[in-house]
Amino acid sequence: MDFLSELSHCELCEHRCRVNRLNAETGVCRATLPVVASATLHAAPPESYTVFMAGCNYKCLHCQNWTISQYPDNGIEQRGYLDPQGLAEECVDQLNSFAGKRMQADRIFFSGGEPTIHLPYIEKVVEAARKLEPDTKVNFDTNGFMTAESLKRVLKFTTSVTFDLKAYHDDVHMTLTGASAMPALRNAEYIGKYAKDQLWEYRIVVIPKLNENEIKPLTEFIASIDPSLNVCFLAFRPNFALERHPGADRQLMRRCVDIARQSGLENANWAGYAGIAGTVANIDDEMKKIYTSEATRLAGSYAFYAGCQRHPRNCNLCDVNQNCQVKKYMPRIST
Repeated sequence: MDFLSELSHCELCEHRCRVNRLNAETGVCRATLPVVASATLHAAPPESYTVFMAGCNYKCLHCQNWTISQYPDNGIEQRGYLDPQGLAEECVDQLNSFAGKRMQADRIFFSGGEPTIHLPYIEKVVEAARKLEPDTKVNFDTNGFMTAESLKRVLKFTTSVTFDLKAYHDDVHMTLTGASAMPALRNAEYIGKYAKDQLWEYRIVVIPKLNENEIKPLTEFIASIDPSLNVCFLAFRPNFALERHPGADRQLMRRCVDIARQSGLENANWAGYAGIAGTVANIDDEMKKIYTSEATRLAGSYAFYAGCQRHPRNCNLCDVNQNCQVKKYMPRIST
């Protein structure tokens, strides 16, 4: 497995942990060898054979794929390490299957979790797939928290990229995800400027009371790159540490599209199941002293209730990030 040699000093993402994952050392993402969570034909655009990679360099409070992203700490079983050649053959076979053709699935879609933390493995799978089918298309679904070098590698083999943006302001982003917004914004700008044809869309999950005020600066930021770039707002539905928090309603989603258009964006829409009921948590008294806005105080409280021991949140600097209680959080409600 020489193609995994750089995992002996891993710095694929901006945490740059430099741990030896081949020797079972773990950084913020807690990943060692690449693990496939699942793979399936998926009808959501772009239609694809989607490979979900386990593990993530974020610890988002609202993660809808928490059973995958919080691996290995949540103890939920995944498919495991798969030989790249075998996975490539599976992907090509499924795309060429009757079900794949009927769905019009036309690409391999790497998602997660966060696929960047398994980048050398994904490169090998794509290489093997294109030896079987030279015109194989590939989508890469990312949170954008990768090094500039990793982004350039991703753009070399991808047909399309779906790019998630969580927040514009660093304090809000850090409280929601445990990581800085700066690398994701830098990479979002790069792809919008220099690889526009590969960008499928930016995706923004809209969470009532937590990142509502981030929509305007995010859309203004994207419009400043190129007003024609695609943006899709996704209606938050209660998940993970925000399992009881209210979902985004239709009025809020329509308002986000209006804000995008007022910002100058030409191609904005929204998707998802809207209007799921919930209850906003009480803000913890200690969080009122630590965080400076209502959004970060509320998000910090959710993190605190889920077991986060470092406030303000910053997973890279956390002394207990190898025993993270947020990654072990088990919600009772799933939507």
